[in-house]
Amino acid sequence: MTPMQKLIGLGLAILLALGIGFGGAWQVQDWRLGKKLAERIAEQGARHQTELDAITGEAWRQQAAEQDKRLATEQQLAIQDQHHTKELFDVQRNQARLRDQLATADVRLSVLLAEDPASSCNVPTTTGAVGVVHAARRAQLDPAHAQRIIAITDVGDQGLIALRACQAYVREVLR
Repeated sequence: MTPMQKLIGLGLAILLALGIGFGGAWQVQDWRLGKKLAERIAEQGARHQTELDAITGEAWRQQAAEQDKRLATEQQLAIQDQHHTKELFDVQRNQARLRDQLATADVRLSVLLAEDPASSCNVPTTTGAVGVVHAARRAQLDPAHAQRIIAITDVGDQGLIALRACQAYVREVLR
């Protein structure tokens, strides 16, 4: 072999050694960076899972609080419904008792008459000194008219009770 061929062979050997060295270094660096990248991905995944667990826990707490609030509202509404139902029943019972008393003439409805001397009202006043009101003229109503008046007030009372129940419901729901 000639010295030139030796030099070329040596140059090729050095280039080959450098190529193998760079390739090995590249491979080692790839392994190291791959390992670091894998560690960072694992850390990021763990942080992400921790954040998801915290968010999920908070969502469960909020859901439980809302459910407790809803149950409390439902219980309060049930209590109010019972109260309004009892109130309506009491009013209906009192109206029925009053209608019965009017029908049997135990009670008579009367109205105060205006003290207008110019009035030509010929409604008969009550006879006798049975009333509690002194110095006021009263006229008794016909029992049929009294029954109609009681029926009208009964419907009005039921309407007022239903209105109060609706208002209480809206207040409770909006609270």
